[in-house]
Order: sequence, then C-alpha cells, then structure tokens
Amino acid sequence: MIFFKISGFFFFYFVVTGVYVIFMPKILQILGYSALQIGTIFALAPLMRFIVPFFFLKHFKLTQKTFYGALLGAICAVFLFYGSIHNFYLFMVPNMLLGASLGLILPYIETYAMEHLQKERYGKSRLFGSLGFMLIAIVLARHLDDYTNGLHYLICAIVLTALFAFWLTHNNVNFTTSTAENEPFNLLHVSYFWLALFLMQVSFGAFYNFFTIYETAHGISLETTSYLWAFGVVCEIVLFYFQAPILKRFTLLNLVRFSIFSTAIRWFLLFAFPSSLFISYLSQSFHAFSFALHHTAALSLLYTLYAHKKLAAQFYYGISFGLGGFVGALIAGYFYGEYLYLYASVVALLAYISLLFFKGKE
Repeated sequence: MIFFKISGFFFFYFVVTGVYVIFMPKILQILGYSALQIGTIFALAPLMRFIVPFFFLKHFKLTQKTFYGALLGAICAVFLFYGSIHNFYLFMVPNMLLGASLGLILPYIETYAMEHLQKERYGKSRLFGSLGFMLIAIVLARHLDDYTNGLHYLICAIVLTALFAFWLTHNNVNFTTSTAENEPFNLLHVSYFWLALFLMQVSFGAFYNFFTIYETAHGISLETTSYLWAFGVVCEIVLFYFQAPILKRFTLLNLVRFSIFSTAIRWFLLFAFPSSLFISYLSQSFHAFSFALHHTAALSLLYTLYAHKKLAAQFYYGISFGLGGFVGALIAGYFYGEYLYLYASVVALLAYISLLFFKGKE
C-alpha cells in the first residue's frame, strides 16, 4: 500500500510538471508573451525553490504542518493562474507561490521514498512519475486548442497530488523529526559537487523552457514534439526500472560524471542538427542518463554525505532545479536562437569539469 501511495503521488506530481514545463511556455507564447518574458516567468518558481531551504537551516523545521501548508499553497497558486495569466506582472505572483510550495513538497516525499524503498526499489516507484509526465505530454497535445484546457488539467493534477500526499503522510509515524535533523548542515562540505548540480540544471534551462518552441520553430509539429517529450520519458522509465544493477556495479560519483558528460553531448546534437527529427529522437534517448540516472545517483550520493537527508534533498532541488533552473531560464530566454543548445552543451561540460575537482576535495 505504501508503494501505491508513493507511486500515486509521483504520478500526479509529474503530471503537474508536464503541463507546466511542456505546454505552459507554448500557452504564454500564444497569449503574446515574448521569449524574455517566458524565460522570466519560468525563472521565478526555481528561484523560490532555491530560497526556501535556507529558512530551514535555523528558523523553521519541515514539519507536517508546514508540509500541509505547502500543499494548500500549491492549489491556491494554480487557481490564481486563471485570473492573472493575461498580465505578465500579476502572473509572476502565483508562479512564485507555486515554486515555493513545490520546493517543500517533493523533497519531503522523496526523502521518505528513498529511505523506505531503498534506491533499488525507488526507481520502480519513481517511474510512475515519468508515466504521468509522458501521458500528459501525449493527451494534452491533442486538447490545447483552447489554452484554458491546460489550466484545467493543471488544477485537477495538483489537487490529486495533494490528496495522495495527505493520504501518505497522515498518521504516518515515519514522518517525524529525527535526531539527525538537528545536526549542523554545511554546504561548503562538498562545494564542487553542489557547483556541478547547479551547472547541470543551468544547461537544462534551454530544454525545460524552450524545447517545445525550438522544435516547432524548426518545422516539427506540436504533436510530434509532444511525442519527442514522451519518448524521452519512455527512455527514462526504462532506466528507472532497470537501474538497480547499474547502481550496484558502479560508484555513485562515476555515474553522476557519466550522466553529466552525456548531457553535454545531448545538447550539442540539438545544436548541430536542429531540423533533424532522427537526431531529436536520439538526443531525447539521452534523457535516460541525463535525468533518470543523474537524479538517482546524485540524490543517493548526497544521502551518504549528509545526515539531515530531508534538508539535503531540499538543497538538492533548491540549488540544482532551483537556482540552476532560475539562472538557466533567464539565460535561455535572453540567448534564445540558433546557438541556444551550444551554450547549454558548454555549461554541461563545465559541470563535468567541476566534478573532477570534487575528486580532490573528497
């Protein structure tokens, strides 16, 4: 039953992510937003993800009460989308609230999932998130003739996410504060590793915020682009399911290095062959390494480095998907054009280089 609850949460959480990442940029473009405005909007949620964990270093504790407040905040944020989406400045507010809320929700559940299921079974539960992401990519592409359909899907998915999160955590004795959570937390302990995580997600700014726009601008239809998203997730699901032997055979650090280097190749392929559908599918196959393998290996490695695992997970999302996503979205919005994925490839290569210094630090 616990496996079902965790998997259900992941499924609907990443349906929310799919609508937000795949279709919201296109919706904003339809409504007349510029590339810079789109980049700015999608920089706000990651920025909030980065800021929020610092409040839990000294001032607050990540309790169930805080968690339930975040669930309510996420639902309210999506409801506010309806009335604010036509105004760039008003639309910034619910995006910030959504980012802050999601920055609390996912690490809270993911830490429990990793500890309860262990990293070998974790992948089989996490792949349900990938299924949700893939299904919404296919379904919503056929129903986006009216932009409000995207908002309808988003509100339904966030409510179901909250219901599964509440079902999993309510009266669950495992969601209590442990003594390890009172220990000091030092980010500088593994600074080169944090730098690599940050740069990795900076490179993803070009993908998460502009992949749909980039592909359709090079003659690939919106429906075909949705299949590209879905194919990448299929590859991700396969790796999540079969990753246990890989995690046992290779060291976590080497797996993180490999995932980052393969990401640099992935972005370069998109730059070099922007109109090739075959190359687009090939680059999406790399999502198995640059997301699925990277995510499990990086998070597992952090759990070996820090006793306070919930806070480590918060900073993982805050520094990588948060600050990295914020900077990546802004830079991608500013530099959007033919060299977008060349810059992304260079940034991913810098992330790989930073891990070479981490070896000495270790």
